[in-house]
Amino acid sequence: MAEKKTKYDELITQIDALYHEALALEKKFSPAIKKVHPHFRKSAKNLLHYLALRQHDIRELQEKLAQLGLSSLGQAEGHVLASLMAVRSHLCHLAVCPPVNKQLSVSYFENTKLLTKHTQSLLGPVPQNRTTRIMVTFSTDLAKDYDLVIRMLKAGMNCARINCAHDDEATWQAMVRNIRKAEKETGLPCTILFDLMGPKLRTGELKEGPKVIAIRPAHNELGLVASPAVVWLTGSDATPPHAVDATLPVEKSWVKQLQEGDQVNFKDTRGRKRTLSVIQKEKKGVVAHLLKTSYIATGTKLIVKNKTVASNTTIVGDLPATEIPILLKKDHFIVLHRASEPGEPAQFDANGHIIKPAHISCTLPEVFDLVKEGEPVLFDDGKIEGVITEVKKDELLVKITFAKDAGSLLRADKGINLPESNMLLNDLTAKDKQDVQFISKHADIVNLSFANHPSMVQALFTEIKKHKANKLAVMLKIETKESFKNLPYLLLTAMQSYPAGIMIARGDLAVECGWQRLAEVQEEILWLCEASHMPVVWATQVLETLAKKGRPSRAEITDAAMAQRADCVMLNKGPHIIEAITMLHDIMHRMQDHQHKKTSMLRSLHVSELTDE
Repeated sequence: MAEKKTKYDELITQIDALYHEALALEKKFSPAIKKVHPHFRKSAKNLLHYLALRQHDIRELQEKLAQLGLSSLGQAEGHVLASLMAVRSHLCHLAVCPPVNKQLSVSYFENTKLLTKHTQSLLGPVPQNRTTRIMVTFSTDLAKDYDLVIRMLKAGMNCARINCAHDDEATWQAMVRNIRKAEKETGLPCTILFDLMGPKLRTGELKEGPKVIAIRPAHNELGLVASPAVVWLTGSDATPPHAVDATLPVEKSWVKQLQEGDQVNFKDTRGRKRTLSVIQKEKKGVVAHLLKTSYIATGTKLIVKNKTVASNTTIVGDLPATEIPILLKKDHFIVLHRASEPGEPAQFDANGHIIKPAHISCTLPEVFDLVKEGEPVLFDDGKIEGVITEVKKDELLVKITFAKDAGSLLRADKGINLPESNMLLNDLTAKDKQDVQFISKHADIVNLSFANHPSMVQALFTEIKKHKANKLAVMLKIETKESFKNLPYLLLTAMQSYPAGIMIARGDLAVECGWQRLAEVQEEILWLCEASHMPVVWATQVLETLAKKGRPSRAEITDAAMAQRADCVMLNKGPHIIEAITMLHDIMHRMQDHQHKKTSMLRSLHVSELTDE
């Protein structure tokens, strides 16, 4: 009996040590806690208690507690001191020692209440039939496609994300207008989040190619036309009545005279004869079918075969220039340069030898002063890998170490990651500051991209205060090694504003930390956010194949089910976005009966109902 009592006393001593260390860390950071918003005060203390707990390897203690049928502290994130004291109380009962009532910052019940309150304040009311919100990243077309915005809301979208790295204020304004209008029409709330571009390192512009578009009908397995290409001919920038494969700008008076059944002939850039068949006349244009692949350029002559028209000939107006991407293969070289001149592919001699390597600019010339020879470089979310072999004042020579066997294409505006370089980019860019002025008038949440250091968060607070946007919520996007390393400090800084949240940007995070570490890193972010009762958005490539191609992969379904542990899940818009929203809603509705954060919810299972055969 004495031996058992000694064993219990040892465990009680370990629990007491963890408790006192938690309070000691809270005391150490008391100045930071004082700066935290009152609504986050308890949560900030609990975060520090959790960090103190995780400074130790307590696996042996966990095993001993589990053997006694007690909590192994594996789900203590949201209520650390309460968990420690509950275990201590049971150990005291076993050891026949007097229980001790000690200070608790967050009780078991407060944990759920705090997270629910913080999430509703940030992301709006709880959706019907599920607890996890759905966020959708808007694309340019949603500035005009109001009907699709309505359908997305009805399908289950709760939050719209507008990325400041793309489009302009006029387009953003149109998106916001459509969202607010759709809210009123449907009675469904939608939180609007604007994503600051941040100090994102991207490839610069590429040299323009010819102003030509390729229009292709769909073919079946035998190479026969399965369905014609749909082309919108218009004399203005009017939106087509439905989805089309291409838009051709033509003279307004010419297109106005066309009628259904008219045949429009032309020769494409290869000199091949082609015909457009008008099948639908609209107020500001016509819809036509094209049965053969065609390359149409600015200036292509169109001739209508109808003697009753006033003018049977016109030319195709100004088309956007094509982009000439850079093809990179293993062991090729590419030059990154400060100068903003357009990039070009490599030049080859008659024998296929490179006489001039490919070159391209980058959006942050500051990097030339911060990188070193031998450091890795990753392009386009890690699809192309390289290493810096030479550093000059205005140029970096990069040797490609990984690309597809047939070569990988590098285009403009693609991400560049320098995972081992100390970038020291800890301030808002001039563009970010300009965008905050617009965001402060139109958004519910501003998302700080590349939130690497607390000073960046403070800089954002300064801009928000300057524009008197007191109700603007702040979210921090965790997407670099540095932001992950500084996460506790970032959380405490973010808590100075209310409400606030965290986005796990798994794309850049995987590239920065390594694909093999992504699962571990996102798990640790979820733990710290749960400890701080901080709402989390699970982002990047959720049901991506479904949204873009109409059919999900098996791995994506499992990933979407795991996303239930976050408070909001982000989808990227694609042609099949309604199906993606619907499926995500169904998955999360089912999973919430099985899982809450890390805790398995043991509802009855149909498979457990055994019957005699």
